[in-house]
Amino acid sequence: MLRLATLCARQSGVVSRTQLIGIGFDDNDIRRLVRAKELVRIHPGVYVNHTGPLTWDQRSWVAVLACWPAALRGDSARRSAVRQLRESPDDHARIEIVVDARRTVSSTENHRVLRSRRFEDTIDWSALPPRQRAEEWVLDLAADAGPRLAAIAAIADAVGSGRARPDRLRLALADRTRVPHRAFMAAVVDDVAGGTCSVLEHGYLTRVERAHGLPRGERQVTSTLSGGAGPGAAVHDVVYRRFGLIVELDGREFHSGAQQRDLDLDRDLDAALTLGTTVRIGWGQVFDRPCRTAERITELLTQGDWRGSAHSCPRCR
Repeated sequence: MLRLATLCARQSGVVSRTQLIGIGFDDNDIRRLVRAKELVRIHPGVYVNHTGPLTWDQRSWVAVLACWPAALRGDSARRSAVRQLRESPDDHARIEIVVDARRTVSSTENHRVLRSRRFEDTIDWSALPPRQRAEEWVLDLAADAGPRLAAIAAIADAVGSGRARPDRLRLALADRTRVPHRAFMAAVVDDVAGGTCSVLEHGYLTRVERAHGLPRGERQVTSTLSGGAGPGAAVHDVVYRRFGLIVELDGREFHSGAQQRDLDLDRDLDAALTLGTTVRIGWGQVFDRPCRTAERITELLTQGDWRGSAHSCPRCR
């Protein structure tokens, strides 16, 4: 029983018949455990060690073991990889599972099965339960996203949080033979590698700065009043150092409170002393009025002695 308890502790209380046989139980033993309600059958050949409702983590284990060898895919892999998501209340959405393309495995009400020709090489088998490697589930999320803003968010969030690396995303993208919007996704990976860490920042880069021929700003610049990098350091979204201008991309519709607003203003004052004037730009300026925003940024850069010239984009009137 100690081996069973260890296995249950490792797998959130979920075990398969194959695993039980592997640690010395036989079918009579399993039937006895079920009669005693020490195990409850959830799926043919898959059991849980309690009689209550399943958590999301337990449902994910059930899906993987029911389709074994299998692994979590896409959004389910992302949820498993992020602790706060994994432990959040179950939304009861179907678990996404990936298996080898040579197998025929049916989907159920609990899980949706997809197949991959690169199955063995794309799975993190050390994860509990096994799931796609980060670069793989990020690309699947982006491919499944539909709207391009959602695809940008999937890639930017994963890279910005440190869960996926741009170089591995590039390699994984190159290894895929069929990718919707491959060129777009490759460009997003390159932009994120260059420092754009959110949908809003990527929108500013492509719709305001690049589309209108503005100089390329530095991304994610760390500074303090003394110019060092430490506990009191601030990170600025876009810095045009030569022209004394900082652009902060504020994606919050509302500030989280007076204290946060006060901290933002302090940061702007500090930055003005070391780097230059700060302007704050939100969703409307980037996605609704990018051309008007580019015109205003051009004026500010010109005041800072930028001698270049902006140009119109296809959206400009």
